[in-house]
Order: sequence, then C-alpha cells, then structure tokens
Amino acid sequence: MTTVDWTADANEALTLSLVRAEEDKQVLGGEETCEEFHPTFTYPIYGEDERIYGYQDLVIDLRFASGSLAQYLSVRYAQKLDASTTVDNVEGILKEFIPPDYDTDEAAFLTRVQEDAVSFKPIGNVIHTYTRPAPSTSGSSSATREVVEYEVYHATWNDPGFREYHRRMQIFILLYIEAGSYISEDDDAWEFFVLYEKRKRQNGTKTYHFIGYSSVYKFYCFPEKHRLRLSQFVIVPPYQHQGHGSELYKTIYNYSLLTPLISELTVEDPAEAFEDLRDRNDLRMLLANENFMKEGFGNETVSHGGGKVRKRNTRVRANPMGASSGMVKGTGKMGPPIDKAWSETFRTQLKVAGRQWQRLMEMLILMHLNPTDIQGARAYRLQVKERLYRFNFEILAQLEKEERLEKLEETFQSLREDYLRILEMIK
Repeated sequence: MTTVDWTADANEALTLSLVRAEEDKQVLGGEETCEEFHPTFTYPIYGEDERIYGYQDLVIDLRFASGSLAQYLSVRYAQKLDASTTVDNVEGILKEFIPPDYDTDEAAFLTRVQEDAVSFKPIGNVIHTYTRPAPSTSGSSSATREVVEYEVYHATWNDPGFREYHRRMQIFILLYIEAGSYISEDDDAWEFFVLYEKRKRQNGTKTYHFIGYSSVYKFYCFPEKHRLRLSQFVIVPPYQHQGHGSELYKTIYNYSLLTPLISELTVEDPAEAFEDLRDRNDLRMLLANENFMKEGFGNETVSHGGGKVRKRNTRVRANPMGASSGMVKGTGKMGPPIDKAWSETFRTQLKVAGRQWQRLMEMLILMHLNPTDIQGARAYRLQVKERLYRFNFEILAQLEKEERLEKLEETFQSLREDYLRILEMIK
C-alpha cells in the first residue's frame, strides 16, 4: 500500500507574481517576466521547518499589482485531509502578515491591476534616476530599441499613503532576508528608499513597477548629527543580478554624503551577498576619487575603472632571498603602513563606517602592492593582523601565544583570499 505524503514545502508551494496590465505586458522583452517566482524563506510565516501539513499539490498563489502592490490570494490543492486540528490553516496563517484588503476574486483583482497601472504614482520624492536599454521585443531591432527609466524615491511615514503602501511591500523582507522582521510604524526615525521601473507603453503612457526597497534608521550622533544605519535591503528576484541593487545602494550612500546632518552610513548585520555588493560599490567609489587616489598612492598611477592605482612594474629583477626591494614605504599615504591620521580625515569626509573603511583600505593596498616588495608585504600583513587582533581580542586573548599567532595567520590568509576574490569583481 502506497503511503500518501500530506506535507508540502512552503517555499515551493508559495508562488509570487508581480502582475502587469495587458498594455504593459505588450512592451516586455521576450524573456522578461515578473510572474511565478518563489520565496527564499517562509519560516517567519509557516514555522521553522517551512512545511505545511494536510494538503496534496498545494499552491499558495499570492499576486501583487506590479506598481501599487495591491494583493490577491488564492489557495488551491488537489486534496485536503478531513478537518482536523493538525491541518494547517494556510490562508489564515498568511493573512496575519498582509493587509486585510487583499482580493480573493481573480477577476476583481485583474480589473484593479488595469486601473492601478495608470493611476498609481510612487510616494515621496524622486532622488535618483538611471536608464538601461530596453530588452528586445519580437519584431524590434537594436537600432529602434528604447531605453527603460528607473527611479528611486525617498519616503518617510509623514508622506500621505506611505504607511499603507509599506504594509503591502514589507512581506518581501520576511521572504528574502534571513532573520528579517517587520518594523514599528510608531518610530519616526525610519526612512525609506524605494526603486521603480518606469516603463513606456506603446501609446506613450508611462507606468511604474516595483523593484525593491531599503529601510534605514536614523540614530543621534554627538553633538548634533545623525548616523544612518541601513537595516533592510531587498530586490525582488525578477530584477536581481542586473545591477539594480548597486544603484539603490549608491543612491542611499550619496544621500548620506550630501546630507550635512548625517555623519556616516553604517549597515546592520549584512548578509554575505549584500556585503559583496557594498564592497564592490565602495571600492569603485574610492577608485573614482582622484584626490584620494593621488594622495594615497602618489602621482605614478594608471587608470582603473574610473579611478587610479599605482603602476605596476611588469618586468622587475628579483631580489636575493631576504634582501630588501627598496620599497619599504610607498610614495603615498597608503604606505603600507597607512598614515592613520590622513586615513581618518578621508573616512570622516566620505562618511564610511570605521570597520568598513579599514577593510577597504586593506583591499586597496593589496591591489597595488608590488609582489616583489618583501618589506611592504610584511608591513601590510602586520597592519591587517593588528586590526584582526583588536577585533577578535576576547577570543584570541584566551589562547596561548603560539596558538594565537597561528590563528591570526590563518585568519589573515583567509581574509587575503577573500579580498582577492572581491578585487577580481571590480576589474
């Protein structure tokens, strides 16, 4: 006798769609779609095991109007166990996490999609725009392809209608950020940056479509400024790996840089993928800063991705083992070792958090370090290990000296490999 499995994987059962009006679908490229994708996490909603019990062929169909994020929810299945306390109430559980005005009538929802597509306008103030070539549609040539506009809006709780809009989009935090949670609407220190695609229809009308958003929190910073902490950051899957996350991050950074009362931008417990995104963009920002690069590495530099790095010798004579290369210190402030007072001045001006700044300096020094410079390599290693020792002091202080030195060297080598991986991304 075959045993029937009445459990479903919640991540596979939950299907998400950003639904466009028919006129908006007509201008999409051949492979463009924002429908039927799945969450990364569902444990905040359906429990740690991310399993739903009591159904066969379960489909939880949660759709959003692509701009207004008005919602539609339908639960379908081939078979359900007889009423029992052990059968999960799929809709009853999910509706606790979305606004109560969601549609359950598909025709009514699709009518709303059509209406909202034209009437919806982003809330807040647009603070950054950029464009990309439109993906080709059937029958279009590269010569006639238009560009797609993208806009980032800055909003707060004080903007009319934003609280209601935030309640619709915040579920993406639970579904795509590990340990993500809803934030309090009673705290006025929150600010938001929301990214949209602005797409032109065949008749010239432009409509808006949600891509992702970030929430930041404003802390008091003595004596009269604020520190901005980036707390939540999400780009929905149909738009991932296309550079939109970098555009959103750069917008937030530039907003911090240009706002006099903000002292620095920090990030709360970043995930690995976001840390890479942040590193890449921060490094490119520094490489493009001519004053910083000139003071840091001296005049003998070459172009690198909009910035400059020290020119490397491609043909050098090797030094005898143990002999100095004659390059104990570079011609600029980056050394190694780095000029700490100079470094702190630039860090303050550019509003980068302390630990992130130190990592960026270590990566840039590694990028320009001459492989034949024995003493320079030693100075760099000591500089990095000094930071690692201070950062991990409580753990390392408990070890014997020999074990402590081994652990530091192991950590240094691992960090160096990771730095090389990141530097490879920005070439």
